[in-house]
Amino acid sequence: MKALNSMKALNSMKALDSMKAMTQRSRVTFSSGVAISLATWLMASPAFAHHPLDGKLPSNFFEGFMSGMGHPVIGLDHLAFVIAVGLVAVNRAWGWLVSMVFVVGSMVGTGIHLQALDLPLPEVMISLSVVIVGALVAWGRKVNLLVLGAIAVVAGIFHGYAYGESVVGAEITPLLAYLLGFGLIQAAIALGARAIAQKLSPDQPENLALKLRFMGFAITGFGAAFLASAVLG
Repeated sequence: MKALNSMKALNSMKALDSMKAMTQRSRVTFSSGVAISLATWLMASPAFAHHPLDGKLPSNFFEGFMSGMGHPVIGLDHLAFVIAVGLVAVNRAWGWLVSMVFVVGSMVGTGIHLQALDLPLPEVMISLSVVIVGALVAWGRKVNLLVLGAIAVVAGIFHGYAYGESVVGAEITPLLAYLLGFGLIQAAIALGARAIAQKLSPDQPENLALKLRFMGFAITGFGAAFLASAVLG
């Protein structure tokens, strides 16, 4: 009788674990599906163009600063990456440096564009960077910080190259203001995302890992939609 009860209890526990696993998979699938659908809809909307000033060249400090602040936010592929780069090294002692390396890389990328140098397939590389870093967030393993830094700086160069399109031909004052604006907003978003994530479940690392996994899959979904759009035109 005891053996029978034990078997029933064991079967019940297995069934409960199976249901939990199915629920988690369903949440991941739903998160990714919603992200892909939302990204596709947003990319089709003219309101979400990449240029805060409607393509107008900034002519003074204020316009340059506001344009720089707006570009990484209005460009949802950029925004998704900035959030992801803040989440990819959560709870790592020097993880914040990954975000800063990305910011520096984006400034270098803008400089490359302003020098009239070409980078191959920038939109594809930007979208691919969102997929890669989103997948790393979802994976949840500790990746070497040097590897993360290398990914961040390369991605930053391509994102910054895209930012540079808005200020080609601008005077030095709005240009410097633009660099300051997008540098500050990217650092604030990335470090803010990192700080918020670290406070979600400080005493329950397994809960934090699960939440990061959902966030990572959602970001990967966004990246996949952007990548499909970039490849298929």
